[in-house]
Amino acid sequence: MAERDLDRAGMFGELRRLARTSGAVGGIAARLAGERFGVRTNKTAHAEDLRAVLGGLKGPLMKVAQLLSTIPDALPDEYAAELAQLQANAPAMGWSFVRRRMAAELGADWEQRFAQFGREAAAAASLGQVHRATLPDGRDVACKLQYPDMPTTVEADLRQLRVAMGIYHRMDNAIQQDEIYKELAERLREELDYEREAAHLRLYRLMLGDFPLVTVPEPVESHSTKRLLTMQWVQGKSFKQRLEEDPSQESRNRIAEALFGAWYRPLYGYGVIHGDPHLGNFLVRDDDGLNLLDFGAIRIFPSRFVRGIIDLYTAIRDDNQDLAHHAYETWGFTNLSREKMEVLNGWARFLYEPLLDDQVRPIQFSPDPQYGRSVVEKVHAGLKRTGGVKPPREFVLMDRSAVGLGSVFLRLGAKLNWSRMFNELIENFNEAELAERQRSALAETRVPPPLQPRP
Repeated sequence: MAERDLDRAGMFGELRRLARTSGAVGGIAARLAGERFGVRTNKTAHAEDLRAVLGGLKGPLMKVAQLLSTIPDALPDEYAAELAQLQANAPAMGWSFVRRRMAAELGADWEQRFAQFGREAAAAASLGQVHRATLPDGRDVACKLQYPDMPTTVEADLRQLRVAMGIYHRMDNAIQQDEIYKELAERLREELDYEREAAHLRLYRLMLGDFPLVTVPEPVESHSTKRLLTMQWVQGKSFKQRLEEDPSQESRNRIAEALFGAWYRPLYGYGVIHGDPHLGNFLVRDDDGLNLLDFGAIRIFPSRFVRGIIDLYTAIRDDNQDLAHHAYETWGFTNLSREKMEVLNGWARFLYEPLLDDQVRPIQFSPDPQYGRSVVEKVHAGLKRTGGVKPPREFVLMDRSAVGLGSVFLRLGAKLNWSRMFNELIENFNEAELAERQRSALAETRVPPPLQPRP
């Protein structure tokens, strides 16, 4: 089938997908409405059904569900717990289909542009699958080929997501989710553009070029398009494999140090953060450094936003309520009473706590894996009591990254001086210098501007 025929089939594919997902979303509506009117429902059982439905679908809705599972109060606890178990695996496209897709991207003679191209997918992800190949010059590369009809698939999934989040908000208004949805929708739409992801690869190679603990694959522009990303093949092991080989505390600490630098050097040096610290997005090298693999969900912040992160850290450290209020306003929070701000500070203290403690320590002293959830519940109750809050969209992926990385550090059992590492990064912070450094880096690596918001 020609590529234009695949695109023409998009509307019908979207309708099929809507039929498959709308039942699950409708079930959410029925369950939540029942709870509202005092009808007891088994939300845990229904959440398991929801995971089964989403887990059988290729991608975008599943990917957003993974993100939502770590954003406090975006969905009820039962749904978040089940969605957190989703894995980004999808049935692979067969060889005949891959050949047609590759021809659509690189032309009918595409096979002549490779010395070897693996017929079997080396990995499958939410939006595409990866094939290992070799270029004529001998370089081993990874070819990430997008599944067909992803734009219409994304739009269908986002409509269902919006319905589900809207229904939940009517039941519980502690978190106003308009900006959360907009942020996730725009980042997911950006992920469809593999030319943008190639630019993100170039950007991260620049930002982390002097940090030897992290390897960022080099994109191959001659073999890349909007729906095909060819990049350097990198060797590594999963966290589980590496820790089975070397479970020592030293190994765990080195991996955590690499992760900390991979995420926070770009943030405090250039105002850029990777919004998806999922275990499948990096591999561990033999020296416990990291190979970063996926650069779709990248958020670029204005320098004032990064200044706000540091201001809030200082405010929590010094118990400075005026500076805390200024930091929240800098981020875009509005109508904050002192009582509501104190509730938000409870969440900030939880996130900043290891950064305020100048000693070698685990990321969390409590051995209870549900400790973070208990903090969330307390903050949620406080926000309901004080009338709710509308998080600004820039806040979403920063919060997601902090929570996601904290979970990885907790699983690793790493023990580091988090405070010292953080303070080394912000020691010479200058807002104007960050803005200029960011401008220069984005121009040099040809990162396109963010997508314009849709109504």
